[in-house]
Amino acid sequence: MWLAAIQLVSGRNWQDNREQIAAELALLPSERPLLVLLPENFALFGERQGYLDGAESIGEGPIQQQLAEWARDYGIWLVAGAMATTIAGSDHIHTSTLVFDPSGERKGHYHKIHLFDVDVADNHGRYRESETFSPGEEPVLVDSPFGPLGLSICYDLRFPELYRRLARAGARVLLVPAAFTAVTGEAHWEPLLRARAIENQCYLVAANQGGTHETGRQTWGHSMVIDPWGRVLASLDSGRGTVLAPLDPGLVDELQRTMPVLSHARLL
Repeated sequence: MWLAAIQLVSGRNWQDNREQIAAELALLPSERPLLVLLPENFALFGERQGYLDGAESIGEGPIQQQLAEWARDYGIWLVAGAMATTIAGSDHIHTSTLVFDPSGERKGHYHKIHLFDVDVADNHGRYRESETFSPGEEPVLVDSPFGPLGLSICYDLRFPELYRRLARAGARVLLVPAAFTAVTGEAHWEPLLRARAIENQCYLVAANQGGTHETGRQTWGHSMVIDPWGRVLASLDSGRGTVLAPLDPGLVDELQRTMPVLSHARLL
């Protein structure tokens, strides 16, 4: 079993981003089963109006059609990190993760719960996702050959209670697609990722955007795969590329047996 994260430097145009993704998929190894995670904003990295114009209804649209085709053509579990999806009757949208199995069937989706409304000491300065997006309400697990997949997106990473709920519900692989800024990423990205893997005894796959974008925003990169002991198995500093590492199901079982932190937890 293999876990992979594709790191991109996405721009405003879906067709250009599509070519970036296709180039990475073409380089995947032949071993299966293989899970591939795309980063947040893989389809479009731009401004508010661009997200609104490019949003698709869940289950419809050319972006989702392409994702399903890629999953089927390559025989992979493809987790579309996060893209804009519509909300009926609303002038806001969701940012959503979609999971496709090797037949191209969508097995589940998750709407980002925690919105990034913060000020950062970078060249963008002010981030207010709530001006464009509405938050999701529910944690989501998706069954897979790798074990239950716990879904999250970017800023969710700072809220450990979400991951503990996923772990207690049976998650064995935690997925973190992101567009973490360079400033916050340098300070906190890897420590937070490793903490989430360690404290929940799960594999963790993190796919980040990794460079300077058309908008001028700078993202941190350092996409990685981490095992349940907190070891970084594979990582990519910056630019486009793919990180890949094997999953050992027995390691999760062993740690949960020898150090049963989930059953020891008393403050729930």
